[in-house]
Amino acid sequence: MVNEFERLKAGKLLLASANMLESNFKRTVLIMCEHNEKGSLGFILNRPMEFKVCEAIAGFEDIEEPLHMGGPVQVDTVHFLHLRGDLIEDSLEILPGLFWGGDKNQLSFLINTGVMMPSEIRFFLGYAGWTAGQLEAEFEEGAWYTAEATKEIIFSDAYERMWSRSVRSKGGEYQLIANAPELPGLN
Repeated sequence: MVNEFERLKAGKLLLASANMLESNFKRTVLIMCEHNEKGSLGFILNRPMEFKVCEAIAGFEDIEEPLHMGGPVQVDTVHFLHLRGDLIEDSLEILPGLFWGGDKNQLSFLINTGVMMPSEIRFFLGYAGWTAGQLEAEFEEGAWYTAEATKEIIFSDAYERMWSRSVRSKGGEYQLIANAPELPGLN
């Protein structure tokens, strides 16, 4: 059996199962940023919000990209993923070349001086979090699938198709699951 910490580790995609009906996570794709004995943390990738980063976060007035709903926990906090850990202090690498967090003032300076492009960053409001053992229990109940993450998926703006494409990429029976209607009883 695969070690739970390996299956759910930072850098993996967490995909809501087709039967997940909980509104915060229905048909979501998350990137796992932390998974250890204390709990788990990730960000929803396919929930862009109605407003742009420049409208919501001071210091990032040039970023016309949408702010993303990262999850239902601490929705008054801002988090970011980026590709430039070589330039931003205190960044944590979660995949080769993909980083979480770091110095926001440094990030603002790098964006405003053109050293970094807005396309190299994704901002999230809040996060998805689980207490110790909670995510493992949900996983065992069949609430989630895992998949390999890529920078292309994480920075994709194909939000409507992200879940089905990510599930389909697992192959086998998942190709059928990816095409299942959201509410089969209505078909």
